[in-house]
Amino acid sequence: LHGTVLAIPVVNVPGFTVGDRYLADRRDLNRSFPGSPRGSLASRIAHALMTDVVSTADFGIDLHTGSDHRTNLPQIRANLDDARTRELADAFGPPVMLHAAIRDGSLRQSAAEQGCAVLLYEAGEAWRFDEDAIRVGTSGCLRVLSHAGMTPDLDAPETGPAPMVSHSSRWARARRSGIAQIWSVSGEVVAKGQTVGRIHDAFGAKLSDIKANETGLVIGHSLDPIVNQGDAVVHIASIDPTDSPTEPEVRS
Repeated sequence: LHGTVLAIPVVNVPGFTVGDRYLADRRDLNRSFPGSPRGSLASRIAHALMTDVVSTADFGIDLHTGSDHRTNLPQIRANLDDARTRELADAFGPPVMLHAAIRDGSLRQSAAEQGCAVLLYEAGEAWRFDEDAIRVGTSGCLRVLSHAGMTPDLDAPETGPAPMVSHSSRWARARRSGIAQIWSVSGEVVAKGQTVGRIHDAFGAKLSDIKANETGLVIGHSLDPIVNQGDAVVHIASIDPTDSPTEPEVRS
């Protein structure tokens, strides 16, 4: 190994122990950066991470699952317009790369302001060991280490087909409240107007269809059968034809 790997298995320890992404002060850690040594609990944790880890790093990989009752296709979200970040994303080699604007108060924003490129890896669902998500994530991290010259090239897993690249995504939402059946799941390519699910009542009567609002790749979907009107159900990413393989091919 050439260089140093700083690995933090759990950043939000209080949230991890109680199964809640929010801290005791009801703040979201990923909206609390860069933090303050004299602020709230979330602000203090954010400040410690920035001071002890991010300030010393050349790049970082932030590992996430989907939120409660949602699952994500393995994907990298990053500022793909930044050359260094795009280079690292290509090295990671996920099934899909999604250009994501930087949110105020996020780790990615604060790290970028310090010159540290960060990839956000989203995959699988919360509270589950998703073997595919783990395998893709592990291989991607090892490829990034090799690309950065930190480990020998022989140790890096082989790359697969070129990733799909997307610069926009939208959620297909429930138009009625009821019980949802999702027909198009993560990894499927759908056409605009295609029926990707159906909502019915407790007696089985159809209430509404869920239709794709654009042509693209399903990169996430809800796992909760109970939906309210307006709930996000199926996440669809538009594939950039000038920056992706001709035919979408999802890899495991």
